[in-house]
Amino acid sequence: MEYVLIIISAVFVNNILLSQFLGVCPFLGVSNKVSTAVGMTGAVTFVMALATLITYLLQYYVLVPLHLEFLQTVSFILVIAALVQMVEIVLKKISPSLYQALGIFLPLITTNCAVLGVAILVVTKEFTFGGAAHYLNLGQSVTYAVASAIGFGVAMIIFAGLREQLDLNDVPKSFKGVPIALVTAGILAMAFMGFSGLV
Repeated sequence: MEYVLIIISAVFVNNILLSQFLGVCPFLGVSNKVSTAVGMTGAVTFVMALATLITYLLQYYVLVPLHLEFLQTVSFILVIAALVQMVEIVLKKISPSLYQALGIFLPLITTNCAVLGVAILVVTKEFTFGGAAHYLNLGQSVTYAVASAIGFGVAMIIFAGLREQLDLNDVPKSFKGVPIALVTAGILAMAFMGFSGLV
């Protein structure tokens, strides 16, 4: 049951993008088309899941035993940067069109605060299940990371779909482009905040 609560919480209640406002740069930059949003979601999911797995092991099997917790942020960023480079190389080989569509936003996953935020969150924050507070174990941490990435993807795909529809509609001239995108993002964030009473 804890895993179900983690998934519901990460996707809907505490959506990393619309409730915690982490990862807004790619959210606004790559959400012009649904296909691009889906590709970005896949890349972020892969990086976030692997980064959480590796950083969790790094934290509890290297940094804590050697009393090097002060190197946490630097070491986590290095892990994330290496994973993003790997994703970039694979995408360039497998899907050059998606690689071109993601453009500058693919290397920006390295500095995407959502990826780093989740990696740090799972090793530092206490979560409450069944009235007792505890840290997440490795399985729960990876589940939380994947669910957070799915929540990121759900928000991006919905937003991209809305932006595609807005391009087809008659929007007042003063609202065209970025203004209507920001209004839409705000309304979408308020809609997701309606889930806050679930868990």
